[in-house]
Parts: sequence; structure tokens; C-alpha cells
Amino acid sequence: MNKFELEERLIDFAVSIVEITNELPDTKAGNHLAGQLVRSGTAPDLNYGEAQSGESRKDFVHKIKIVLKELRETFVCLNIINRAKLYSGKRGNTNIQKALDENNELISIFVRSVETARRNMPNEKNARANRKS
Repeated sequence: MNKFELEERLIDFAVSIVEITNELPDTKAGNHLAGQLVRSGTAPDLNYGEAQSGESRKDFVHKIKIVLKELRETFVCLNIINRAKLYSGKRGNTNIQKALDENNELISIFVRSVETARRNMPNEKNARANRKS
């Protein structure tokens, strides 16, 4: 999967999160979780865009780790909504389950991305040796 396909998946995921939050009840819990979910569920794509302009490999890894943090927060929030039966959208739990599945896949993709980027980072000894040369 290239970075443009991944960005499209993140945009589609953010749209699904917006749709879910729009279907949450107008209650204290519904409003609280909707606010939390819309922030964490739309942040991964925005942070991924920033990571693409990372100033260094280390900066890229840092920003991708923020994407992961937001995805994990979203996953927990979706699970709370699901278990508390707060979502009663047009397609019922199907939307929540699809979002959870996609969320889980995105987490896996970004975990691998961080591992690969770290593996490809020059280690500190090599970096210092190259600076002295």
C-alpha cells in the first residue's frame, strides 16, 4: 500500500468517525464521547500529513507514534460506545464494528511503519562517526 492509498483509508476512517459521532445520543455521556471520538478519530489523518513532511527520520517516527496514540484512543472510545450501547445509527452495531475493524487494521499498519522506520534509522554510533568524518 502506498502513502496515497493509506491517506485515503485514513480520510475514509475519519468520515466514518464523523458519521458515528453524529448518531450518538444528545446525553451527557453521548456528548462527551462524541467530542472525544471526533477529536481522536480525525487526528490520525491530520498527523499522518504532518509526518509526511517530517524534518528527519526521528521526527517522522515521532509523528507516526502520535498517529498510533490517536488510533488507540479512538479504539478504546469506540469500544466504550459499543459496550454502553450508546450508538443507534441507521446500521446499528455494523458501523461500530466496521470502524473497530478498520481502526485495528490501521493500528497494525502504523505499528509496522514505526518498526520499519526505526530499523532504517542510522544508529547513534554511525551518526556520530559520519559527523566526525
